[in-house]
Amino acid sequence: MSRASAARRLASAAAFGGGGLSVVGAGLYGVLTLEAKLARNAIGPIASAPPPDSTGWYGRGRPGPAIKVAVLGDSSAAGYGVVRVEETPGALLASGVAEYADRRVYLRDVAVVGARTSDLAEQIDRVLPSTPDVAVILIGANDVTHVVPPAVSVRHLAEAVRRLREAGVAVVVGTCPDLGTIKPIAPPLKQVARAWSRRLAAGQTIAVLEEGGRTVSLGSILGPEFAATPALLFGPDQFHPSAEGYRRLASVLLPSTLAAVGLTEDDEKELQSLRGERVLPVTEAALEAVAHPGTELDGTQVGGTRLGVRGLWVELRHRRRRSSGEAQTPEDAEHGTESSAEPTPVVPPTPEGIGDADGDAAPLAIPVP
Repeated sequence: MSRASAARRLASAAAFGGGGLSVVGAGLYGVLTLEAKLARNAIGPIASAPPPDSTGWYGRGRPGPAIKVAVLGDSSAAGYGVVRVEETPGALLASGVAEYADRRVYLRDVAVVGARTSDLAEQIDRVLPSTPDVAVILIGANDVTHVVPPAVSVRHLAEAVRRLREAGVAVVVGTCPDLGTIKPIAPPLKQVARAWSRRLAAGQTIAVLEEGGRTVSLGSILGPEFAATPALLFGPDQFHPSAEGYRRLASVLLPSTLAAVGLTEDDEKELQSLRGERVLPVTEAALEAVAHPGTELDGTQVGGTRLGVRGLWVELRHRRRRSSGEAQTPEDAEHGTESSAEPTPVVPPTPEGIGDADGDAAPLAIPVP
């Protein structure tokens, strides 16, 4: 299946509310405009201080050779809203990989608050010199709030994954979360945001798998526990995760990151039917993953071939979450001192629009397919 056909098959995501992406009348546009302004006021301005930079060495006292991990993407990858470096997703992931692998880990974190999928090319330029073993990418929410057409976002992501894979880097992508779960966004804007983000997540999944990466669905911001305990898992702006929320995020990504570098436990090497794990055609698997947060998809073969009459064959897995344990602060040299790297810059907000999933203010527009 070509990249172009993968993007076209995104139309099958209509089951997730494709009708919400159609042209709306002037009256509804006015309602959406008002709701966007109210949501931005509820979310508030972006923080003046950038997230802590988690770049550095992890796994003090553990042997080498080091596993090299890169983190790319937007504020969900950078850890927007936390003040301690060990609370960032990068530090949590690197600490977890070091613990389970019993190896030193070098992390290069280039995630930028406000980034869109088109910004991944520049981030890849920054990480490739460090020759990472695996790259973890969290991206897509800003594409939704800036109304980037899904096909455009998917194309940029496919190019990014292809470039990393050609460099020998394993890739794990956390797909676009369901922005319809964000409390400050009211109906009917909530339904539009949900349809758009789910549609993008399905397209991201197909593109990443086609280029040789694997995906983990983030869905409704990691599932029902976020809705059940928002005071614990969401930060003060009710938009970004809290420190505990980022810990839950890392626990979802860590098993797939370990698997990507060949560190899978024996009981997870084979598909577990009792957990609903199985082989499916790519489009069917992508749609199921969007509906079930935490689902991992990775390419496979059936009868010695990666392709069937319905596209790529993929493995659908529900891996057990893994705690990163006690997260560490990074060292700026393999046996040096605590990291003092420059912080990730914050993209300044534009004057109009709804505050997006990265604290950036996005222009309001009605999504049109």
